[in-house]
Order: sequence, then C-alpha cells, then structure tokens
Amino acid sequence: MRKASIRRTCAALAAVTSLALAVTACGGTTQEDVKDEGASAATTGKADPNAELKTGLTVGFLPKQVNNPYFTSADKGGEAALKELGSSYKEVGPSSATDTAGQVSYVNTLTQQQVDAMAVSAQDPGALCTSLKQAMDNDIKVVTYDSDTNPECRNAFVSQASAEDLGRTEVQLLAEQIDYKGEIAILSAAQTATNQNIWIDFMKKELEDPKYKDIKLVKVAYGDDDAQKSFQQTQGLLQEYPNLKGIISPTTVGIKAAAQYLSGSKYKGKVKLTGLGTPNDMRKYVKNGTVDAFELWDPAKLGDLAARAAVALVSGQITGKEGETFKAGDKTYTIGKDGVISLGKPTVFDAENIDQYNF
Repeated sequence: MRKASIRRTCAALAAVTSLALAVTACGGTTQEDVKDEGASAATTGKADPNAELKTGLTVGFLPKQVNNPYFTSADKGGEAALKELGSSYKEVGPSSATDTAGQVSYVNTLTQQQVDAMAVSAQDPGALCTSLKQAMDNDIKVVTYDSDTNPECRNAFVSQASAEDLGRTEVQLLAEQIDYKGEIAILSAAQTATNQNIWIDFMKKELEDPKYKDIKLVKVAYGDDDAQKSFQQTQGLLQEYPNLKGIISPTTVGIKAAAQYLSGSKYKGKVKLTGLGTPNDMRKYVKNGTVDAFELWDPAKLGDLAARAAVALVSGQITGKEGETFKAGDKTYTIGKDGVISLGKPTVFDAENIDQYNF
C-alpha cells in the first residue's frame, strides 16, 4: 500500500512544485504564531506513552538553509540525539533561505526516499502544506522546528520559545540599554517571514506600554537573512536616522552583520544593538563593547528535541494531541495546543556569561 502511495506521490510532484510557486509566502512561526486553523494532522490514533522507542529509523532534517551556522548547530543536535537513540540522520535543504520551491522539492525527495520521519523548518507554511500532507499520507511523521507550517500539515511543532516572550524581551533589553529614550529601528530577515513579523508585532505591543513613551520606532528594515544586505541595511538606517539610539535584529544573520558594521564605525558603543544571535557569532562584539546583551535559545537543544519528538511519534508514544507527554533526555515535555512543544524561555547573553556557551 505504501509503495503504491509513493508512486502516486511521484506522479504529482511537478504539480505540487507549480502550486507551491503560486502560494503567497508567509515565512515561519514560533509557539504563539500558530493560529487555530483546525486540529493538527496528528490528532488521529491513540498514544501509548509506555511504547518502546523504535530503533533503526531514518529521520531527515530539512532546515530553511543549509550551511547557515544556526541551522548547522540545530541539526547537529538532532544528529547527536538520533545516534544516541539508535537511528539514522540525514540532512537536505536549499542554499538560500528564500528558496521555497527548493524546500518543496526536498520534502518530495524525502517522501520518495521513504524516511520514517522528517524535521522541517518551514520557509513558507502555505507552500509546503501540500507536500507535507502527502508525506504524512505515506506514513511519514512530520515535525516542524524553529519555523512552523499550518497545524494540519504536520504532526507536531517544536517551538524555540513563545513568540510573545521573544518579541517583548528584545524591547526590554534594548530599552534598558538606551535609558528608555530615543529613536530605534528593527533589522528583520525576509519581509514575508511569519516568525519575524509576529515577533515584531509583539515588540510594537510592548512599546505601547507608557514606560516606553520616550522611545520611537522609526523603521523596520529587511536584510533577507543575507549578511551583505543586512550590513548595507544597517548602514542605510544610520544614514537615514543619524539620531538613532538602538537597533533590534531578531535574526542571527542580521544581528551579526549589524554588529560588524557598528564595530568598525563611529557609532560603536553609541548605537546599541540587541536581538537574537549565537554566542560564537557575537562573542567578539560583546567583548569589544559593540554589544551589551542579546538573547537566543540553544539551537542544538532545539534540534535535539525535534529529533526526539520525531522518534516518539514514529514509536507511537505521542500523536501530537494536546496534553500528551513524552520524555526527551532527562526532561518531560507536555504537548500544547495545536501540537506545539515548547523548548523553553530564551537565554540572555552578556560579557559575564557568554564564555560559558559554545554554539
């Protein structure tokens, strides 16, 4: 039955790719970005929390972009977890963070290869939905991590943190650094990235608090998660707004590029920068005084949890229903609404603790 279904899938690949190109881009998501669009595809069947974990499985990881340091760290976490669990890891993916058609093609490739599960960081929830549903029709468990698709198009979503926590805390960090006054800007990734846009919405909501009355958000710029473009956008922001006091960049590529520009300019130490970055990327900029503090979750732990959730799904320990629990390493996780599994709150990195981390 499964092989016949695979043949039907192969016949539909060209049509799926064409459809994907026609769908409006939406980007990725985090925990609170998931809208109530109906039950997750995983709400059929019954979980057996005592089921034995299966071994000898193959789990395919499909990040937004291969050779991106963030996803390299995340996927290595997944690889290590699968090795520990006695299963195999493989990674495929596009070289561009905006190649949605490429992601669709790789989902189809993993389906043809009949992997047992796939962990996907979705560039665009709508465009990937049809191909992900076809994967599930072929008995492949689908976990999204870092960036979600629609709930009905996967079994579970491993969220790095709540969208509200991420958006609000970045404003709080910057406000402290600029003494709650002055012009600020946001340097985002792609204009269509849902996770970025939801975080920015929460930033704007946080700024509505009267304690931020002397802070003005002057612009949201987009660097498309491209280092050179993000560098240029930072330069452009400072030329357009010479009185700028701070920048929030909720993207690891963007914050590193902005720090690189600031560190070599007259604005070093004068224009504050925070956002989401990795300790290894940002260490030198913290130590040379360009950046005071920034935040992130540990991407290796995110990949680890995505892998363990995938194996738990294949093993029947969970189905993705709200309220189900499973053990991942030494911690027990509870599945939330719409099949969301939250890694936890972000960590703030500064000069005092940054050397304690290596990712």
